[in-house]
Amino acid sequence: MSYLLLADDNEDMRLMLRELFRASGHEVSMAADGVEALAAIAEREPDLVILDHSMPHMSGLEVCRRLKQNPFTARVPVMMLTAQSGVESKVEGFAAGADDYIAKPFDPRELRARVQAMLRLVQREGDRNPTSGLPGGRAIESEIMARLDAGALFAVCYLDLDNFKPFADTFGFAIADVVIRGLGTAIRDASSAMTGDASVDFVGHIGGDDFIVVSTIDRATPLMNECAARCRQVIESAVGPAAAAAGTYAGVDREGRVREFPLAGVSVAVLHVQPTTWVNMAHLGMRAAELKRRAKMQGHGAVLVETA
Repeated sequence: MSYLLLADDNEDMRLMLRELFRASGHEVSMAADGVEALAAIAEREPDLVILDHSMPHMSGLEVCRRLKQNPFTARVPVMMLTAQSGVESKVEGFAAGADDYIAKPFDPRELRARVQAMLRLVQREGDRNPTSGLPGGRAIESEIMARLDAGALFAVCYLDLDNFKPFADTFGFAIADVVIRGLGTAIRDASSAMTGDASVDFVGHIGGDDFIVVSTIDRATPLMNECAARCRQVIESAVGPAAAAAGTYAGVDREGRVREFPLAGVSVAVLHVQPTTWVNMAHLGMRAAELKRRAKMQGHGAVLVETA
């Protein structure tokens, strides 16, 4: 049995969907708008979220964006429902991070089948990233909760490659995968190099180019500086000596314009977590995402440190 969250401002639609999925054996919660949906997710993480495209106070698109921008809720699959069947509406939903899209009116059997397919995919992926081989998803959350239970201060470090999309588009996804695998190895090696024992730190892979390290307060900042330096070496090795020497490459930006990009580097947010002031995983993720955004604004290799 899975736990589903349904968010739709139409009460009849909410009740119909609730009965549809309860009949399939799922536990179901409901929200009448996007604000309620985010509050429900912060209280308890669902296995899958079904969002109406247009809702008062906060649209399903905005809820989806916030979920996917938060490293600790990004793994939650999102099914978007919309009364608009045009291609532009679907593209908008996928750009916001939706994992699947279905137009109203829909056949309940199709919706149920597509939700079941998404849940099976999540279960198959498990808690280990197939590209890096590092633990992810619930394993990361379990590590953080174990540290909270221990009661001592600890650090959560959020590492993210800068300009990774144009990098992958320019050099190809084979090179991008080499870089992702290499980053995972570099982070583990940096941890081992500091103490000779990589088990002191927990290294996880959220997905894509996002990595998490859970460490001690005193180790976190020097470890992240070492990780940033090693990650740069991985990237330079992958692109070859010419591109490494130039330090830039010609790529296409989000507006379709060709311009020069610096070689991808890593930005890091380090949050010191105090168990006595803990809120929840969603709150930690929002703080980490905001601190990482500010680190990116400072340039490649920036490491910013704050208290969560």
